[in-house]
Amino acid sequence: MYARALAALTTALLATMALLTPSSDARAHTDPQPTVIAHRGASAYAPENTLAAVDRAAALGVGWVENDVQRTRDGRLVVIHDDSLTRTTDVKKVFPGRSPWKVKDLTAAEIARLDAGRWFGPAYAGARVPTLEQYMRRVESNHQNLLLEIKNPELYPGVEEQILKLLGDLGWLDREHLAHRLIVQSFSADSLRTVHGLRPGIRTGFLGRPSVADLHTYAAFADEINPSNASLSRAYVSTVHALTGPHGSPMKVSAWTVDDAATARRVARYGVDGVISNKPDVVRQALSGC
Repeated sequence: MYARALAALTTALLATMALLTPSSDARAHTDPQPTVIAHRGASAYAPENTLAAVDRAAALGVGWVENDVQRTRDGRLVVIHDDSLTRTTDVKKVFPGRSPWKVKDLTAAEIARLDAGRWFGPAYAGARVPTLEQYMRRVESNHQNLLLEIKNPELYPGVEEQILKLLGDLGWLDREHLAHRLIVQSFSADSLRTVHGLRPGIRTGFLGRPSVADLHTYAAFADEINPSNASLSRAYVSTVHALTGPHGSPMKVSAWTVDDAATARRVARYGVDGVISNKPDVVRQALSGC
């Protein structure tokens, strides 16, 4: 009789636990959604890497923005993607004799004269290429977070130390920013090693898809591996997650550049931690039901 009572009690307890324990499908729905990051600001809706694009991301309620940092001839840090000014400014018109119109060949004052918005649309005529300081102040004012890309570091010796000094001067290297609000990324592993050596507390991300065999070497200096979405698979994301980064946490993965709902859902199923998008509102809406 005692045995039957014990068996009945055990069965009841197991049934209760089954009700309280979420199924694998339920757990999948309670997992955190990937962080949505506005690529060069909300660059589908405003000219990329401008303050207008930062503000557009803020208006959409997007907490993370991504940018690109390069250096002028006179040593000022500016926010622009290409090493040439021709695609996103009127530099050919303003300085017709300065071919090939590279960022590194013009001064900050000269670049400040350029229109960086009209190419996108007449509503943005007069937008400027911001300095990194102007950009950081706008991001801070909007209470946003930053994924900062060091662009073409091989063209700008010492640019890592210069960027870190400016971030420090603006208060972006305190505990709060380092823990929650700043990630520095680059396609250059050497540049990230330099950043990690100068300020080990900064979280860093490598842009690209290292081979599985080489991933452990990146774990020494990179907290994230951030590949093109087309190069990703569930197995690769899981392999990255199995590694521990330089700050003692599992390495993360952010996929770029994702601008449609189907791709957003696909990479989310792979388990990525972040999605970098020109259309962050589209991605956010696509992931809201995941």
